Amino acid sequence: MTDATTGMGAGKVTDHDLAKSAPPVAPTGGSEARAAAPAKGGRAGARLFPHDESDKFELKLQHAVSGFVDAPRGAVEEADRVLEELAARFTEAVTQRRRTLRGAWQANDPAEGKAGASSTDTEQLRLALRDYRELAERLLRI
Repeated sequence: MTDATTGMGAGKVTDHDLAKSAPPVAPTGGSEARAAAPAKGGRAGARLFPHDESDKFELKLQHAVSGFVDAPRGAVEEADRVLEELAARFTEAVTQRRRTLRGAWQANDPAEGKAGASSTDTEQLRLALRDYRELAERLLRI
């Protein structure tokens, strides 16, 4: 069944819809943070946002959709604001994930002027490349 106002299935927007193709961000605490925490090694496949943050965006979007009958223009404007906020948050999360990835392989690189081993070992670089590739593939599937 399709919702007439959105053209979407009658089911609600799921956390999976909001977070299916982006990296996790640093957890903020509580059980939601554990759900959002990356799998071992910060691997892809973890949630982009904690449940509570995803729920917040979902509720905002549902509010916009439910107001369509009484105020169509206002509902669309509200949905536009929700998408703008979600896009900004998404950009912030991807930027933070990139910083984390970069820090993992540059931390021991003497060319970066940081203390540590004389060079980043090949295994660390292999794992970093794998994580970059997985993140890029997830972003391409959005």
